[in-house]
Amino acid sequence: MDAVTYAADPVFLLATGAGAIVVLMLLIIRFKVHAFAALTLVSLLTALVAGVATDKVVSVMMSGFGSTLAAVALLVGLGSMIGKILEATGGARVLADTLINRFGEARAPFALGVASLMFGFPIFFDAGLIVLMPILLSVARRVNGSVLHFALPVAGAFAVMHAFVPPHPGPVAASDLLGADIGLLLVVGLPLAIITWYAGAYLYSRYAGNKFILPVPALYQSTDDEVIDNPPSFAMVMTVLLVPVCLIFLDTGLNSIQVAGYIGDDLAWVDTLRMLGNTPVALLLTLLLCLALFTRRFGKVKMEKLCTDSLAPICAVILVTGAGGMFGGVLRSSGIGDALANLLSASGMPVIVAAFVISTCLRVAQGSATVALTTTASLMAPVVSATSGLSELDLCFIVIAIAGGATVLSHFNDSGFWLVSRLLGMDEKTTLKTWTVMETLLGSIAFLLAAGLSLIF
Repeated sequence: MDAVTYAADPVFLLATGAGAIVVLMLLIIRFKVHAFAALTLVSLLTALVAGVATDKVVSVMMSGFGSTLAAVALLVGLGSMIGKILEATGGARVLADTLINRFGEARAPFALGVASLMFGFPIFFDAGLIVLMPILLSVARRVNGSVLHFALPVAGAFAVMHAFVPPHPGPVAASDLLGADIGLLLVVGLPLAIITWYAGAYLYSRYAGNKFILPVPALYQSTDDEVIDNPPSFAMVMTVLLVPVCLIFLDTGLNSIQVAGYIGDDLAWVDTLRMLGNTPVALLLTLLLCLALFTRRFGKVKMEKLCTDSLAPICAVILVTGAGGMFGGVLRSSGIGDALANLLSASGMPVIVAAFVISTCLRVAQGSATVALTTTASLMAPVVSATSGLSELDLCFIVIAIAGGATVLSHFNDSGFWLVSRLLGMDEKTTLKTWTVMETLLGSIAFLLAAGLSLIF
């Protein structure tokens, strides 16, 4: 949403953004103000100080809050129902036992991470994390280990796939804006994403899991130790997990084909398939499948109760995530992110370095990785087109560098920060020391790999 601002001085806008982040950290960490209240207050103050017209302050705040809720609330609600059903009916334990028996307890985090890399090819970060959360926590409870040993490889896998690999919207949009070949970007991005995940998420989780001993959140703690008499089979659980992956692939895969120009944009059958593959619809169909499969085993009353019980604990997750989107929306509408990008775009840095730095600044300023990625690609497109000697591989490396910058330094204005924090039951300080550090490692490693390869090829 566009907003009229009176503070046009870029230095003032940048100082306002930095001050807002400092105030927010003090309120939450030092004074223990609830994150929802702190984010709302700082969003209001930032809009006023940055010069957003007073008659538009509330609408700007509500726009960021509402758009984030629209993207997250359905996914969290439907995903939580699916996860609760899998956990309470023994499905999560079946999958956890199978993984442990086949890979061993020591390799269970690696196995979960590899599974997440496969699931993360078509499925978005938040949807994938929500669906797999009861699985990874069931494994953590089974082996009595720190949740971070299992959560960070899974979350990191979805993060790298979402940022670096088509058919996700960020890399697809960036490649289109810069003129990079999507097929070549897939060939380049996939191995870089895997290497980045192994170094920045899996290996880091070995350290973070030992340093921060995080118990299984209360939301996913079993209320009793009863043995399920008729648990679902491993094949049934995998079917439930793969259905949303396959459905979502209809949307993301067909979108990539349309962008490449292989099929038209106005075909009714394509629109229908893409609608079925839209993440909320895919999760809704998966929930209906869950109900159809498990109602016969456990009854309608229990299924209804499980769905109801799954919603109450996630209200805080949804509200805090929406407030993070509100803060990011205010930073975008105030012009803070644009001011930062404009200062750096004319700095004379090498193209790939400038792309990473601008993307990083936009990421820090407004929170959304996809917005940072696509906005940076738009800003860099004229620079790239005016730079001679760039090969097709160079264009792909620039896209990876932009994606790396859009990944680092996830903090209070990133809805993903709050989603991970609340789902894992972490306080904000611990989330900064674990999730933010991991995201920064992932983005930095990807950039260094892309920059190094650009010097070789």
